[in-house]
Amino acid sequence: MAPPGGGNVSPAGTGQEALKIMYDELTSGDIKKMQEEIEYRKLVVRPQALEDVKTARAHGDLSENFEYHAAKKVKNQNESRIRYLERMIRTAKVISDQSAADEVGINNTVTVEFTDDGTVETYKIVTTVRGNSLENLISNESPLGKALLGRKEGETVHVQVNEAVGYDVTIRKLEKTSDEASDQIQSF
Repeated sequence: MAPPGGGNVSPAGTGQEALKIMYDELTSGDIKKMQEEIEYRKLVVRPQALEDVKTARAHGDLSENFEYHAAKKVKNQNESRIRYLERMIRTAKVISDQSAADEVGINNTVTVEFTDDGTVETYKIVTTVRGNSLENLISNESPLGKALLGRKEGETVHVQVNEAVGYDVTIRKLEKTSDEASDQIQSF
């Protein structure tokens, strides 16, 4: 699993592990959503978490004070999330979510037919920070997302999963949807 912020650990030629920093491709909408979450966490969650820690600390013996330890955990998780989001913004490569009217682009909804069995599925192409396969939000970095980007309705596209596995899909419908507030930024 890659570290938060898009880092990727790869082996160096000497057999040692070397940290190779990579960036995440984000749209301006992703960055705006992250900035809104940071602001909310700093202005609303942080003061409440600090107050909860202060209140729990006043209850006495800290070694056996479950409320204190729980409040500290919530406070620390909030601070960690803020740092994670700030690092994502700082290291991001901003990409456009604009595409031609007849081409698949980021934030567009695509209905595809799997040619091997005729199954039809509908997906929304999103950036990696919004991907959620359980809600049919697929990343532009996934094999299917990469294969569909820039393609047109009616085209049959080959999706190469790895060196040994691939499949074909036909684009049946393309909807020019937009960046929606309901597409949540993933937790880490």
